[in-house]
Amino acid sequence: MKRSEVREAVFFLTFEKLFSDNTADDIIDDAYEADNFEMNEDVEKLFKNVDEKTDEVDEIIAKYSENRQFSRIPKVSVAVLRIALYEMLYDDKVPDNVAISEAVILTKKFAYEQDVQFVNGLLGAFFRSREKTEQ
Repeated sequence: MKRSEVREAVFFLTFEKLFSDNTADDIIDDAYEADNFEMNEDVEKLFKNVDEKTDEVDEIIAKYSENRQFSRIPKVSVAVLRIALYEMLYDDKVPDNVAISEAVILTKKFAYEQDVQFVNGLLGAFFRSREKTEQ
């Protein structure tokens, strides 16, 4: 399974979690049962990692979404942003520009054009702020 396919499967799980009080393990079990998309250990691991850091990542989303309250951000965008920000913060194997590019691709596939601009803008702002901090 390619990393982009893993990311898309994790998007489905992360999106579902936004509407459910089920645990990550329950959502994973349901995904295996439903068999609507490919699941494997990489998908499970990334989904659990993203889910574990949700509160921290959501704070970043809220901070960088200057003109929108968190509750007003479309759920598709939230799911994509959670994955991208997790990768930017915690996955050394994924360069920031790749995480942003893949987030834009997912958003183009599952959301509206204005959401693509929002996701790209938020991730870009976060990336630039990290660069300033590191300098």
